[in-house]
Amino acid sequence: MFNIYRFLTIFFFPLFLIIIFLRKFKGKEDQFRYKEKVFSSSFNIKKNERKKLIWIHAASIGETLSVVPLIKDIIKKKPDLEFLITTVTLSSANLVNKEFKNSKYIKHRFFPLDNPYLIKKFLDGWKPNFVMFVDSEIWPNFLIEIKKRSILLVLINGRITKKTYKRWKIFNNLSYKVFNSFDLCLSASKESVEYFKNLNVKNVKYLGNLKFFPDNKIKKISSENEKVLNNYKFWCAASTHRSEEQFCLRTHIKIKSIYNNLLTIIVPRHINRVKEISNICNSFKLNFQILNENEHIKNGVDILIINSFGNLPMYYEHCKSVFIGKSTLKKLELESGQNPIEAAILGCKIYHGPYVKNFNEIYEYLNILKISKKIRNEDELFEELIEDLKKPKEVNINNLNIIEQYGRKILENTTYELLKISKL
Repeated sequence: MFNIYRFLTIFFFPLFLIIIFLRKFKGKEDQFRYKEKVFSSSFNIKKNERKKLIWIHAASIGETLSVVPLIKDIIKKKPDLEFLITTVTLSSANLVNKEFKNSKYIKHRFFPLDNPYLIKKFLDGWKPNFVMFVDSEIWPNFLIEIKKRSILLVLINGRITKKTYKRWKIFNNLSYKVFNSFDLCLSASKESVEYFKNLNVKNVKYLGNLKFFPDNKIKKISSENEKVLNNYKFWCAASTHRSEEQFCLRTHIKIKSIYNNLLTIIVPRHINRVKEISNICNSFKLNFQILNENEHIKNGVDILIINSFGNLPMYYEHCKSVFIGKSTLKKLELESGQNPIEAAILGCKIYHGPYVKNFNEIYEYLNILKISKKIRNEDELFEELIEDLKKPKEVNINNLNIIEQYGRKILENTTYELLKISKL
């Protein structure tokens, strides 16, 4: 099965190349650095041969955010190391460049396609001493080639859904070869531990989810926008998926019958849906504003649609109540839920629908602290928000301290395990 996969990645390489070019023209790829994904001549390998190199691959912004504090913690303990961070998305690349722009020995590159030729050129050039893949980044050609070269390979904050697990079990020979490549898997959830063990990962440990430890740099909302928000009663619908906006808009209309100065902030999971959401607002006859980066919020709008990446914490900091999406859609039950940790860390009361499969353990923990609550329909969300909006936001410092201590323990234990196995 592996040979078939390997053949397909070679055979379809021209098609992948066309897709990358199309994404470039649509503004979804870096206009110049997209070549790092498809041409070995553009790998731009610059490394200090006297330093040991740690390569960390984190696909998108969520995975990247989770490892920023880890990288900083490792650097504190081992300042003589060099880091290569690869990501897939533009937003995650921007995050790395922003966080480590003054770090001489931390470099970012885009992750190349999982093609045998590119992989060999990449590993021949960078020669990493230690490789970490983050979350659910499983690329067979890369992992097996790393294993073949006897490079230490660890999966950190590892997560695998039941749906993905079942898919891998169909291809037992391939899954054994791929998952047996890891020298260590630090699982983000107890459920994933069992899945990883059944997929033949030989060394699995559960430490908790790294996302519980935040990197405390939060971009502040502008003073002008803060003044406008203070004129409203407002709540936030975050990481919404198709059809959840209608759910939120119906809730908005009900609340507005009681609080006329109501603003609902919608931050869709995929901002390429902004135009679609604005059309939905029109169908509900609601005034809306699509807010781009660094723009000012207008007075007199019902719905604010955020059209920028990485700004959720800015709104979480000011919102008392947050509904987190991908949680009301039965059709997405097996891959449901979005990460609520960031909202919890910033003192928000969190609401979610009945489907949160990917984050069950986290929600159970937050439910114990009475930070989050399941709602079954818009009437229940309406009732909760009506009560919340009566008073301004008051942060429960005790809860935040508990979460911070819990997150710090996860971070420290993760750093310890990585330094122990790598003997750096």
